[in-house]
Amino acid sequence: MKKFAPYQNESDVLNIGDLCIENRLDRISIHGDIDLTADQAGLADARALQQLLAAAVARLEAQQLPDKLPPPVTSIVANPFE
Repeated sequence: MKKFAPYQNESDVLNIGDLCIENRLDRISIHGDIDLTADQAGLADARALQQLLAAAVARLEAQQLPDKLPPPVTSIVANPFE
């Protein structure tokens, strides 16, 4: 599996099957779907997911966490095409 350090940067992207896992400083976003088939390919994908989730849990357990993150700050910018 490609090196993916959960919650360490805003740029890492990992693909497992048809899942896209995006790294952020305050969250990991997972999009898509995956079939964990009963074959060697399915086993490899399951192990990659297990490794990713174990790293995420270890990172979360190692820090003080709020009960819930506040909503992200958003702003409206002028449309450059108008």
